[in-house]
Amino acid sequence: MSTVELHGHCEPRFGAVRDAFAANWTEHDEVGASLCVIVGGEVVVDLWGGFADEARARAWQPGTIANVYSSTKGIAAAAAAMLVDRGQLDVERPVVDYWPEFGQAGKSEITVRHLLTHEAGLAGVDEELPDGAVLDWERMIGALERQAPLWTPGEGMGYHAITYGWLVGEVIRRIDGRSCGEFVRDEIAQPLGIDFFIGLPESEDARTADLIAAPGAGPIGVSSDDNLAARALGLAAPRLAGTVNSREWRAAELPAANGHGNGRSLATIYSALAQGGGELCSRDAVEACGATEQAAREDMVLGFLVRRSLGFILSTAGGRYEWGPNPRTFGHSGAGGSLGFADPDAGIGFGYVMNQMSAGLGADPRWKPMIGAVYASL
Repeated sequence: MSTVELHGHCEPRFGAVRDAFAANWTEHDEVGASLCVIVGGEVVVDLWGGFADEARARAWQPGTIANVYSSTKGIAAAAAAMLVDRGQLDVERPVVDYWPEFGQAGKSEITVRHLLTHEAGLAGVDEELPDGAVLDWERMIGALERQAPLWTPGEGMGYHAITYGWLVGEVIRRIDGRSCGEFVRDEIAQPLGIDFFIGLPESEDARTADLIAAPGAGPIGVSSDDNLAARALGLAAPRLAGTVNSREWRAAELPAANGHGNGRSLATIYSALAQGGGELCSRDAVEACGATEQAAREDMVLGFLVRRSLGFILSTAGGRYEWGPNPRTFGHSGAGGSLGFADPDAGIGFGYVMNQMSAGLGADPRWKPMIGAVYASL
């Protein structure tokens, strides 16, 4: 346990949020982290503290970023929502309308909606993959083109933990011509003036925090048991050319798993969505793609109930993903604990990014006190 000196800004009435964030160091062995909360377009909390490395030699700075794992999925979902808003993407159409080669192995009827709601049956890849294959976009796209669904599409939900990024990202690429990472850079990060990357330039390495694995966990905190969960969650783990802190991992574009940002960048994106789309898209697109439930099932990979909109997770009262009192709150969390969400009813954009990963799936023990303090402070 250790105390921490926090830096940044916190409005006085949100002092309880600051206290809850600080308690992560004394109660949950936090190493380094950033937290940002934006309410009604006003930044009310923008805090950071601790260290960017396990040796505690590099202080966490205002511009420090970290790999947010599956919190990246929410940003890819925002990109898809923007294409929906522009009339370029119809989620009810078959994927083959945008990506003809996808129709192999009985997949011609799978819709874009199935990809975004994790109901496509493509959570894993059967064919033998060489080490480093997950860092090769074309190799993984080809493997997914050849892959048969693992269940009847639309008749079950199973978290496409890594494959989501290639599936949704390739649809974006086929429509727009830019990769998902390029689209996010040009259409989201630059217009909003934030640091968020899918495909991290080497120039940003010096300010990137090293992820620290949860005690006893593998690279992404899953076992190697031969089951659907291990196939989906562990797809990347044994195939990396190095570790998640390597230049190879950071440089690759994995829109499911290797976005790099901080609390401020996640909160800014979700604040724009909470405010009706802001510079990103229309209020109608936010409602249709973010705040409206599209599927609610027990997830066959995660093993618990998940409510999903189009690429986002919806808050579930009493569930693993409970992010405040409003059921229309949507966002995405990442392995180890990062979290970003929008509450369109309260006008909240929330972003939390850390480098000390916690074990397990779903609720991170650091979330509830911070989120509870936000709502209690309104």
